[in-house]
Amino acid sequence: MSQSLRLIKKYPNRRLYDTRTSAYITLADVRDLVLRNEDFQVVDAKSGDDLTRSILLQIIIEEETGGVPMFSSDLLAQMIRFYGNAMQGFMGKYLESNIKAFADMQHKLQDQARALYGDSNSMNRDLWAQFLNFQGPALQGMMGAYVEQSKKMFMQMQEQVETQTRSLLSTFTFPGVGGDPKGRDEQGPGKK
Repeated sequence: MSQSLRLIKKYPNRRLYDTRTSAYITLADVRDLVLRNEDFQVVDAKSGDDLTRSILLQIIIEEETGGVPMFSSDLLAQMIRFYGNAMQGFMGKYLESNIKAFADMQHKLQDQARALYGDSNSMNRDLWAQFLNFQGPALQGMMGAYVEQSKKMFMQMQEQVETQTRSLLSTFTFPGVGGDPKGRDEQGPGKK
């Protein structure tokens, strides 16, 4: 395991133990690690199973119930519908790449603000608040256009996959489909 990776053990009593600091920590402490971009892994103390995803999901649940939720009920329902669907793997990658693109854009804007106004955190927060008040609708429009474009590309890709699948499957004959329901060829049994 990498030296930079922080190992957190979860015990059966649901307590989290940070092996770097040799102290018990809370979900709020793990959230702080995420916000500081620290690499960590949460493992079950007994089995060694990786529990990082489940801990991150617990943090998301707390964030969603604690204030203004980020995800609407409709969005969550749509996400649930993708589980077990053929598009499940694609959807995860799609969401991940879009969130990464959004985060990259945010970092670039923060870097530009830092270059212009310095590293003052309080000033940066004030500038972001002002920027979002004035530019929020423009940013929402830009993101809306991006999402619409992504939707069109996704639909085109889905149509191409369907067309290619139909083309591929049309070369095969399947018993009971479009022909004799018992799967016999056109000549019938015993005929050659």
